[in-house]
Amino acid sequence: MAIGKLFIGRKVRELRVASLATQAQFAEKIGISTSYLNQIENNQRPVSAAVLLALAEKFQIDIGALSSGQNDRLLSALTEALSDPLFETYSPNLQELKLVTQNAPGFAHALITCHQAYRRNSEQLASYDDRIGNPVGPVEVTPYEEVRDFFHFVDNYIHELDLSAEALATSLGLGDDDSHGLLVRYLEDRHGVRCARAEIGDGVIRRFDAKARILRLNPYAPPATRNFQIAVQIAQLHAADVIETVLRSANLRSEEAADICRIGLQNYFAGALLLPYRRFLTAARELRHDIELLAVRFGTSLEQICHRLSTLQRPGMKGIPIFFARLDRAGNITKRHSAAKLQFARFGAACPLWNAHEAFEAPGRIIRQLAETPDGVRYLCLATLVSKGWGGFKAAQPRFALSFGCEITYAENFVYADDLDITSKPAFDPIGISCRICEREDCASRAVPPFKRRLLINQDLRETTPYRLG
Repeated sequence: MAIGKLFIGRKVRELRVASLATQAQFAEKIGISTSYLNQIENNQRPVSAAVLLALAEKFQIDIGALSSGQNDRLLSALTEALSDPLFETYSPNLQELKLVTQNAPGFAHALITCHQAYRRNSEQLASYDDRIGNPVGPVEVTPYEEVRDFFHFVDNYIHELDLSAEALATSLGLGDDDSHGLLVRYLEDRHGVRCARAEIGDGVIRRFDAKARILRLNPYAPPATRNFQIAVQIAQLHAADVIETVLRSANLRSEEAADICRIGLQNYFAGALLLPYRRFLTAARELRHDIELLAVRFGTSLEQICHRLSTLQRPGMKGIPIFFARLDRAGNITKRHSAAKLQFARFGAACPLWNAHEAFEAPGRIIRQLAETPDGVRYLCLATLVSKGWGGFKAAQPRFALSFGCEITYAENFVYADDLDITSKPAFDPIGISCRICEREDCASRAVPPFKRRLLINQDLRETTPYRLG
């Protein structure tokens, strides 16, 4: 697929302002005219390869950070919002949407927030039957959804926390499968906290007694889970100031959302501590993203590995852009992040043709799929089943499908693609994001028609679906 023209005026302007240069000074430094720079900053002209190279050389920046699709997740969310029949009289083209997300991301976020509120009000009204006459107030975004969007739009990478966790991991010598003893000793020596077994029958995973300085862990939890919970406790004690600084910058609208986000940030630090950035990135490349070997090397779970792979977005040291999602048996996406162009639907179910659903039918295996989305982008999709059950025969055994992968241009970096014919077009399964925004007309698995398409009904003809799209 050809690479489109790059309109990155906002990023270039931010770089110039940060360097305290006028347009004339900045243009001279990168070897272009002031008028050309002015046109670039106003997105009237795309940047050329020569300009990109000059920016990289003069300002020591990662070209990928400028030219990669960092706005893809915002563009995807805005596209989905504007596909609603509410906007049926307005159909912006792709270039218009790109200009909005690149030049006015705050406006795009505001529009998405308004659409979410509209959707929630509509869904609440639809759920009322005999109470339909009662007044229904506006349905606010839930704190959980607000926090999920915060992580989504920062690319699931928190620079300050990542650096802090990596520095601590380096000082402790963390980064392999012998982390437990180091974590326990650090917690006791530096913070005076002793680890102990939780009481038998206690259903909690972790309980911290701040007064007694005792961290009790469920003895039935897997070692990877216990290590992660120790790392979470270290995050609370070691990284509290950094976490509060990030929270203030998030501008969350309620204390409840802040509390939820605080847990997410503590979990982020824990993952970055157990899987320190440089060591993990190096190992991922060396082992060609074999998640089972990575889990063994670092003594973590498969889910922790997949999640960490999706966060490798450090400027100047990025990993492969990977998407990651966790689904339950009903198809609900309980975790999601995409550093790739593939974005997950915010409303409605995931595409039934996606191989993530097959993982429930093949426990113990990694399911592989070559897939193509309606925009023509091709992916290597991988999925496997994990169980969260522990604690004996009578304990709950929740199971989840982990889905991860990358655009096909990066497939050679994955051991899973070695024997796949990634050059064969018929080898790629057509998948979508969600039926409500998928434009494929001949899909036998379509659940609902796409929005903004007129239905053509022929009473004398029955094809894959009972209608054609006008």
